[in-house]
Amino acid sequence: MAQASETPLIGETGSASGTPTLDGARIGVVTFPGTLDDRDAARAVRVAGGTAVPLWHADDALGDVDAVIVPGGFSYGDYLRAGAISRFAPLMRRIAESADSSAGAGLPVLGICNGFQILTEAHLLPGSMIKNDHLRFRCSDQVLRVENTSTAWTAQFTDDELITVPLKNQDGQYVADAATLEQLEAEGRVAFRYVGTNPNGSRQDIAGVTNAAGNVVGLMPHPEHAVEAGFGPDDATGMRSGTDGLTVFTSVISSLAGSEAGSDPAGGAA
Repeated sequence: MAQASETPLIGETGSASGTPTLDGARIGVVTFPGTLDDRDAARAVRVAGGTAVPLWHADDALGDVDAVIVPGGFSYGDYLRAGAISRFAPLMRRIAESADSSAGAGLPVLGICNGFQILTEAHLLPGSMIKNDHLRFRCSDQVLRVENTSTAWTAQFTDDELITVPLKNQDGQYVADAATLEQLEAEGRVAFRYVGTNPNGSRQDIAGVTNAAGNVVGLMPHPEHAVEAGFGPDDATGMRSGTDGLTVFTSVISSLAGSEAGSDPAGGAA
């Protein structure tokens, strides 16, 4: 399906100052019927210094991309269970194949909110997402602790760094059986954890997890909404000035640059 050209919604598109650049770094952003935040994710890629490549869920090929973002919003079939139907999209099969790290470095994949739900349904990440324990939609700025800095998407954070990004969900409660939770904790595969308040009842305050190889990461809050001063969360420098989410996107670009130099783009879980 042909994608309409995007009209910038906020100022001029540009890279973050001082961001390591990788000429030709192409980050695919998937659109499903119902997706809301694909443009936001694409803009975050561009602000971080990469090239955003629009991908349609019904495509049967990924094309020449270096990483993929499955963005937030909604997707068809969510009324049955979030992500349960969209996980069968033709493009998701290609993403799963490319993310497989058993034969080498897998494609870096990031799932945000509904994208996280889709990745769990596709068994690219463990666990599942169910309705918030209070059964209401929640929208707020959320403090997270970065628990794993060894993934393709978190490599530029510091250990235990506290960040603030927006959160908006109704099916945001992360659940898994006791054995899975124990394994995630033992292997350092909790990528982000809620701090201060648990907004949806997620087990052990888990806000995001990674696969064993560190190339696939999912999180419920929205880093793509915290990449430009003036349009993000409040922080110590002023209202709407928070840009903590940008590091998610500069991390993968830096990891890809390292891969071109001959290193593993995922790095592996801690």
